[in-house]
Amino acid sequence: MSNDIQSIEDLLKYTGAGSTSNTAPHAGERTTIEKFDEKMVQVRLKENETEAESAANTLGVPYVNLKGFPISPEALRLIPKERAESLKTVCFLFSGSEIRLASLHPADQNVKDLLFELQERHKANGGIYQISEESLRVSIKAYETLPKIQVIVKGVQVTDEELEKFKSQLKIYTDVQKVMDHASITDIITIVMAAALQFNTSDVHVEAEEDKIVVRFRIDGVLQEVAIIPHDFWKKIVARIKLISGLKINVTDRPQDGRFTIFLKAGDTDVRVSTIPTTWGESIVMRLLKPSSINVEFGQLGYRPLAEAKLAKEIAKPHGMIITTGPTGSGKTTTLYAILKKLNTSDVKIITLEDPIEYKLEGINQSQIDHSKNYTFAGGLRSILRQDPDIVMVGEIRDLETAEVAINAALTGHLMLSTLHTNDAAGAIPRFLSMGVKPFLLAPSLNAIIGQRLTRKICEACKEEIVLEADQLAFVKKVSAEIPEASGEVVAPESEWKFFKGKGCTVCNATGYKGRVGIYEILVMSEEIKAALSESISEYQVRELAKQQGMTTMQQDGVLKVLDGMTTVEEIQRVAG
Repeated sequence: MSNDIQSIEDLLKYTGAGSTSNTAPHAGERTTIEKFDEKMVQVRLKENETEAESAANTLGVPYVNLKGFPISPEALRLIPKERAESLKTVCFLFSGSEIRLASLHPADQNVKDLLFELQERHKANGGIYQISEESLRVSIKAYETLPKIQVIVKGVQVTDEELEKFKSQLKIYTDVQKVMDHASITDIITIVMAAALQFNTSDVHVEAEEDKIVVRFRIDGVLQEVAIIPHDFWKKIVARIKLISGLKINVTDRPQDGRFTIFLKAGDTDVRVSTIPTTWGESIVMRLLKPSSINVEFGQLGYRPLAEAKLAKEIAKPHGMIITTGPTGSGKTTTLYAILKKLNTSDVKIITLEDPIEYKLEGINQSQIDHSKNYTFAGGLRSILRQDPDIVMVGEIRDLETAEVAINAALTGHLMLSTLHTNDAAGAIPRFLSMGVKPFLLAPSLNAIIGQRLTRKICEACKEEIVLEADQLAFVKKVSAEIPEASGEVVAPESEWKFFKGKGCTVCNATGYKGRVGIYEILVMSEEIKAALSESISEYQVRELAKQQGMTTMQQDGVLKVLDGMTTVEEIQRVAG
């Protein structure tokens, strides 16, 4: 038999494999057929490689035979298996500075684009080689040898199916207890998170007491007790929460901060976790950072038209400081983000410095401070100003150093937004002065100061007209009479006043309130206020000057919203005194 078999017919004729005889082949003949099959495969493979080499010469690209080539896992992983099969292209060499691709179609523009993408991503030189179909088959099969990388996700998997099931069981927040009574530890955390989402909760409090665990939700700014869990579950619940939020389980004698994510098809919700040691265990607070909660346009914040126009004029200025004031949870961050969204256009650069970054804003450069690396508000602000920004937001002004850098930025052509912890707008100026800021620098740098609170809105589903108690009516009369004429606000005659209240229903969890709206005071730095600035000026003096210039106080703004039928007198007295 010749070593160069030209055709399958010749080999079949030689071995008798093509015979039509019904006689069964002997054992030796089967061996010959197997040898024939193996030889035939080798012939075809050789022809396949010859064709590939010829194609490479025609295209003017290098050729490589990958059968037996030691392709590293690092090289294979550069191209996902699905994409490799789609483009019929694999990466067979990656050294860090060199990348080599092998393809059935090296002239394909998609393959060339892939090489460019990998070169740019890894800052490496690259090339494309021609291969045969057998080389591609062997290379694709090599993906099966790659070790499976399991992604560990810190979070709670609350599926949409579970959420729908819980929705049917959780009509009002007091139903949480019934659902929890027969749940496992793992399910308890899932139920708590699902209920928190269902009732639009901002914070979940899990607190250990002497003989029980109390779960409370902050709904529309007010804490509501939703469940009591046996104290025996405490260690397991704490361990579960710490595990998913990346905290140390064995550390119980000092505060810790962590984070995890609730995953849903409709969008992920980040949860910020804080623990502190207490008498009977640790207190755990989980803040739900829902993107929808800050997806508020400037016009939806709840400013009355005259106040909104006044503030819009101040934020339109190219430089100066806009300061928001109020306690934790008063909506300061939402206000600043709404202003940033209004100012965020393609012709300006906006940078924020936050601790921590709670929400991601598209088109805005957000930087998080890190005290462990000495990246502070003051130091970060200096670095930010070298980034050529037009608008800068600093999460909070806490000390003289940060205040001085912020003021200098406002004086040198930047619009600066920040927050300050004071009770009202008038208190911001004495607060700056007490830090050590010089009045002659503060006066020209400040544009406006916003004082704000959040008040609950009457539930529209169970809203009904009521008659006010005598003392509440007297309160409304007194506050409305003090609204400055210079403010431009016009109060309707008393004969036209109507007051409302929610009687409670399933929509509002039997509270009578659903949602919140801001009440505001906007102190604009008029020439009279600037002229009066001195190191000894008091909060009372600032407030009186602001009223003379037409500032309505938070309390007055709240009463106007009561007269508009948005909220109740009880709410204004609760949040604004």
